[in-house]
Amino acid sequence: MRRDTKRKAGNFFKILFVCILALSIPVLLFLYAVQAEKYTSLVREVTELEAKQEKLIEENKRLISDISILSSAERIEKIATEELKMHKAESDDIIRVEMTKEKK
Repeated sequence: MRRDTKRKAGNFFKILFVCILALSIPVLLFLYAVQAEKYTSLVREVTELEAKQEKLIEENKRLISDISILSSAERIEKIATEELKMHKAESDDIIRVEMTKEKK
């Protein structure tokens, strides 16, 4: 009777192991599919962000170039003389004002 009980217990655990193994395979495949989808989504997002970064870098380079052109001394002097009718100050045109501290 003990042998019969041991054999039944052994068979039960074998069947239980096979059932658990059979059920775990679809679960693991599902988890793999979920992870693959997440990975694909992240790769797509990284690619989009890299493209956006590249566009922003190019725009930044263009803006820096524009700043250097617009702030050149020659351009500012040309606008001052031609459009604003300004001229360079002579040394006798310069007035120096000194401030002294007065006690109240």
